[in-house]
Amino acid sequence: MFDQEKLTKLSEEAKNWEEKVLNKSLSKAPESRELFTTGSGDEINRLYTPEDISDLDFMEEIGFPGQYPYTRGYQPTMYRGRLWTMRMYAGFSTAEESNKRYKYLVEQGSTGLSVAFDLPTQIGYDSDHDLAEGEVGKVGVAIDSLADMEILFDGIMLDKVSTSMTINAPASVLLAMYIAVAEKQGVSADKLRGTIQNDILKEYIARGTYIFPTEPSMRLITDIFEYCSKEVPQWNTISISGYHIREAGSTAAQEVGFTLADGIAYVEAAIKAGLDVDSFAPRLSFFFNAHNDLLEEVAKFRAARRLWAKIMKNRFGAKKPQSLMLKFHTQTGGSTLTAQQPENNIVRVAIQTLAAVLGGTQSLHTNSKDEALALPTEDSVRVALRTQQIVAHESGVTNTVDPLAGSYYVEAKTKEIEDKAMEYINKIDEIGGAPRAIDAGYIQQEITDAAYKYQMDVEKGDVIVVGMNKYRIEEASPKGLLRVDPIVGEMQKQKLRDLKAKRDNDAVATKLEALRKACEGTENVMPLIVDAVKEYATLGEICGVMREVFGEYQQNVML
Repeated sequence: MFDQEKLTKLSEEAKNWEEKVLNKSLSKAPESRELFTTGSGDEINRLYTPEDISDLDFMEEIGFPGQYPYTRGYQPTMYRGRLWTMRMYAGFSTAEESNKRYKYLVEQGSTGLSVAFDLPTQIGYDSDHDLAEGEVGKVGVAIDSLADMEILFDGIMLDKVSTSMTINAPASVLLAMYIAVAEKQGVSADKLRGTIQNDILKEYIARGTYIFPTEPSMRLITDIFEYCSKEVPQWNTISISGYHIREAGSTAAQEVGFTLADGIAYVEAAIKAGLDVDSFAPRLSFFFNAHNDLLEEVAKFRAARRLWAKIMKNRFGAKKPQSLMLKFHTQTGGSTLTAQQPENNIVRVAIQTLAAVLGGTQSLHTNSKDEALALPTEDSVRVALRTQQIVAHESGVTNTVDPLAGSYYVEAKTKEIEDKAMEYINKIDEIGGAPRAIDAGYIQQEITDAAYKYQMDVEKGDVIVVGMNKYRIEEASPKGLLRVDPIVGEMQKQKLRDLKAKRDNDAVATKLEALRKACEGTENVMPLIVDAVKEYATLGEICGVMREVFGEYQQNVML
């Protein structure tokens, strides 16, 4: 990218600078520590120059926005044309309470909804199941049937909003409910816009809300790909998630490598099921974490975009430009928030917001200051949303595309993360792909090792967390936190009793039996799930049928 004669001259000038300027300065004022590292623990050079990126080919590695390899963004004008979707993640207690929060967020300027489901919903149990006791409505909204979903989106026209649903193992059921609600509103499925997370591999890796073994789980995912390509063409059928991998303690390069390895597994499964890559690849989306090391995070997003474009073009032979584009949602780092001095979290989230925006995100959720303590209050959610709005309208970073491009450090770090991520992908290929690497415990062990190292660095004080292991103060117990009333569980149980008393139970039994037969065969199960949902079969009943046919996944215990 640079003239070789000029690089040689630059190298001579750098040596001259070190001898005559740098060493003199260091003798008077040594640096504060011997080793400087990124948030992931990678060593950072004192200075970066064109020599550090001399082997980069501008058109092949950096290029222009909206053009392969999409390092600089997948849209030519990025935020000069349209801002990212400000998609605030919310859901707690009952469908009624969550509906109020959604309407509040829309009133405050949120441009997309993101649904958080409670733990029983995430693992396919109704609120009256024994294992749901004490968990109903705690970390998200309880959705047992279409009746709850109707309440959740009451007064919110689904052809006017884009909705993301953080749901994985029972993603097919929740998507079916969403489609049925839209139909009741008079909105056809081809008008719906949004995303289901639907990423089961990262559940086995990092999060744990799995239900079925890997093979039937992959079948459910490819059934959704096929169904939506025909019936819900504007829907993003999967959000391949690095967020939870990072929350579990991975480095930035591991987040990219493991996430894209999962993406490769989904593409391979869909092709094996007979789908053409260009029929489903444009609707794949990704979900990444934004941590505190601003420049490393920017480089991470750019590296992920470039690497995915190369994978789709060279490995899978995708032809459509849309198939090569890595479009992603970002959430600020939950694991970076501290219970100590929670106001400091506002600053952390602002830095992470900048990282996501400078890295070219398509949508963004900003965490609230009190989330290390409880579910966020309305006031703290508003501040989190205002953080995005201030960055969008007051910071100036949206006025030009990819403003950090050309930074010697950012370009070098982008290349470094891409190379390290590719090393992980190659290793996973050697093992036999992401599902086998997960079953072997390889990915989990790599994340565990990285998380342990980081925690040890924090405990030794080598990594400073302001207000937690340094600059501590005496604090009073927090007040005004949002707490979910335990009565929510009893309320949901009563709703279920009332629903089962008034629905057509014979019709429900017929639809569930049809679903069972489809699960036992090779038929696409999505139409059968939609039919069952419309008869008000519950989430637990539908997942129960699939549990009986598919079995349940048993995680290998890591010692």
